[in-house]
Amino acid sequence: MQLSDTERTFLEKNHSAAMTTLRADGTPHVVRVGVALVDGKIWSSGVPGRLRTQHLRRDPRSTLFVFDAGYGYLTIEARVRILDGPDAPALNLRLFEVMQAPREDTTLLRWNGQPLAYDAFLAAMEAEHRLVYEFEPLRSYGLF
Repeated sequence: MQLSDTERTFLEKNHSAAMTTLRADGTPHVVRVGVALVDGKIWSSGVPGRLRTQHLRRDPRSTLFVFDAGYGYLTIEARVRILDGPDAPALNLRLFEVMQAPREDTTLLRWNGQPLAYDAFLAAMEAEHRLVYEFEPLRSYGLF
């Protein structure tokens, strides 16, 4: 399913979301995440030990609820692919470049409240074994 131009514009402007995954018994597990539209794909970041990662490895279904500061929202029901190969640190760098744009100094990214040069940011992503969740939209709806 392709997102509409209006949905893509909403995602380009809004990076706050709630991500729902499914526990083994089918009940929902919901967490707040950051998301961004990167080269036409919806991405978020995580690590292997997170419950959502474990849930997705068993069942790749997820729902994103992306919201703005008012009442606007976009719900995306999706299948998630976990990108955790050797390029995962570089993928995270790209994700955070998009989520943190625009910024005054394009040679730095913020991580844990601190500005990091790209090489330090990549090292942090590698040390944390950061991965990327890539959402394939199946259905979308909202108010935006």
